[in-house]
Amino acid sequence: MRRSRYFLPTLKETPAEAQIVSHRLMLRAGLVRQHAAGIYNWLPMGYRVLDNIKRIVEQEQDRTGAIEILMPTIQSAEFWKESGRYEDYGREMLRITDRHEREMLYGPTNEEAVTDIVRQTVKSYKDLPLNLYHIQWKFRDEVRPRFGVMRGREFLMKDGYSFDLDEEAGRRAYHKMFVSYLKTFQRLGLKAIPMRAETGPIGGNLSHEFLILAETGESQVFCHRSLLEKSIPEDVDYDADLEPVVADWTGVYAATDEMHDAAKEAELGDDLITARGIEVGHIFFFNTKYSAPMKAEVVGPDGATGPLYMGSYGIGVSRLVGAIIEASHDEAGIIWPESVAPFRVGLINLKVGDAATDNAAGDLYRRLQAAGVTVLYDDRDERAGVKFADMDLIGLPWQVIVGPKGVAAGQVEVKNRRTGEREEMPLAGVVARFASSH
Repeated sequence: MRRSRYFLPTLKETPAEAQIVSHRLMLRAGLVRQHAAGIYNWLPMGYRVLDNIKRIVEQEQDRTGAIEILMPTIQSAEFWKESGRYEDYGREMLRITDRHEREMLYGPTNEEAVTDIVRQTVKSYKDLPLNLYHIQWKFRDEVRPRFGVMRGREFLMKDGYSFDLDEEAGRRAYHKMFVSYLKTFQRLGLKAIPMRAETGPIGGNLSHEFLILAETGESQVFCHRSLLEKSIPEDVDYDADLEPVVADWTGVYAATDEMHDAAKEAELGDDLITARGIEVGHIFFFNTKYSAPMKAEVVGPDGATGPLYMGSYGIGVSRLVGAIIEASHDEAGIIWPESVAPFRVGLINLKVGDAATDNAAGDLYRRLQAAGVTVLYDDRDERAGVKFADMDLIGLPWQVIVGPKGVAAGQVEVKNRRTGEREEMPLAGVVARFASSH
């Protein structure tokens, strides 16, 4: 994409309403613009990041055997009354009445909607296990929306729902999602800490939050140092018993600030570290909380009919955009992990109008695109300082700088945005360098 033709409204000054780093940088880097309190327009650069995150989440869900569907944003209140949550959910639920005086709502989550789908279609244990997920916009009418997309009213979420014959099978599904979430966040370039959590209005008796560590995190976290060094293998056998993997991650102490006193008694010494975390995922196992009142039942192998055992699994897709920035930035701007970056390479023409430089930069741009490398080509007639500042602000992983002196010598400069390291390399070798690791 040529910068001169791209819609990328960057800002030099920080808007007064932006209170945290991610909100400031998302506005300054032209990722979003506010539409109303807690509701944002996603501009082209921000939407590319959102789409990259969404793609990784989908890939990792599909690897577990979960099946993607799409449920509506507007739901019937009838199902929420069946489950008993319609009055319990509170004022965060945006209630609507249509022209026929039917009670509707803008969905804050989808337990009831997906349970209705399954009770209509799944009647036998032979149809199990089943895990359905979708990535859809949600709305929760926060009393005080703030911090940009980190705590907005409208947000994009992956919510998945498992259905099993009994509690043992339901817990296996829960363990599968636990491991899948660790792998998902790892692919997004994040270190996620799983933490035992309250179930809240979702319900149930087993729940974990997934927190990523950032200096500006919402809550204080105490955890064992070894959690920061753990990783999930590239290939996970999701048909295996994953409980030992989950136990390995949850057997080491991790807690929020409310459990500070307990953390002091864990006797972990230097291995107990304190950090701040941002919640980016939450999983629940709630047995028959929704299936029993809504009569989502199946016939088991013994011929008896019983309610399904369910779990739900959420990832804040739009929230992750802000969370990644909170965890990965410097004074100059955003530093995107390569897996989610809107473009991999920022190509800078230092002297637009110079025939040799224009030809070299233009040819390099076309060849990078042909090799499948996503590239933003800054071909504007602007000062070099403006271009460098903009590239640092938007945070693309690599910058390729083409100038008259380098072209004359057959060289370009390549800068790594994360480390700041620069190197000279032959102009002829640039495409192979990035295409080989694409």
